[in-house]
Amino acid sequence: MVRPGLPKLIATDLDGTLVRSDDTVSAYTHEVLGRVRAAGIRIVGATGRGPRLTSLVRDDIRDADFLVLAQGGWVIDQQEGRILRSERLPGRDLAAALADLEAETGPLSVMVEALEHDDSPLWGDFDPTWRYPVVVEQRTRAECVTGDVIKAFARSFEHHVDDLLAVAQRIVAPHVASVTQAGLNYIEICPPGVDKGTGLEVVAQAVGVDPADVLVFGDMPNDLPMFAWAGWGRVAVGNAHASLLGVADEVTLSNDEDGVAVFLDRLLSR
Repeated sequence: MVRPGLPKLIATDLDGTLVRSDDTVSAYTHEVLGRVRAAGIRIVGATGRGPRLTSLVRDDIRDADFLVLAQGGWVIDQQEGRILRSERLPGRDLAAALADLEAETGPLSVMVEALEHDDSPLWGDFDPTWRYPVVVEQRTRAECVTGDVIKAFARSFEHHVDDLLAVAQRIVAPHVASVTQAGLNYIEICPPGVDKGTGLEVVAQAVGVDPADVLVFGDMPNDLPMFAWAGWGRVAVGNAHASLLGVADEVTLSNDEDGVAVFLDRLLSR
């Protein structure tokens, strides 16, 4: 049983939120998360990383009961070893969305995530400025959209990513695809109805937790849906995007200052 006054479930974004700028998670953060779990509070890692990075996600948030991956399209029950959600976007719909976008923005650099096994490559246009180590198989756009995909990354070298996202949210119909951005200079094009809020709803239904009992942490626009969904508390790290800072209930220290762990440590000490 969770002590009164505490949330029953906490969900945290990883990159830019729990994970520091040097791509590490501190021993302090791991220790605090261990105490959170020992207090009976379920932990969810909610990230844009796709299933090809599941092992890395598990290393970064070792005490997670559930993983919400691929912006909410992929949900894993760690205890049962079961996949609770695995959404895909038809290639024809991705092709149509990209064509509509390029008609207004001009050419886009696109990478597609289609494979789910560990360390799978992305397909498409290699970008040497990509923030993380990645293998990209160079394929034509037509080859990338021949089948269903987990998600796609699209970048404009003429438009800021926030501006590109605004255009995409205006042009791409919600029944065709959902679009967001996670701080990589790319917008991400996902299956319709996929976001971190709907991914967390899958977890909540699986364990019988009400959104009013969920506390969330984030830093980028892709975290907005889970901020809108969660009711116990919405906490932005100090380095968060302005859109998160504008809707957060509280702002903790930055990711490099272990802001999530500091907040949770204080919460457990009440």
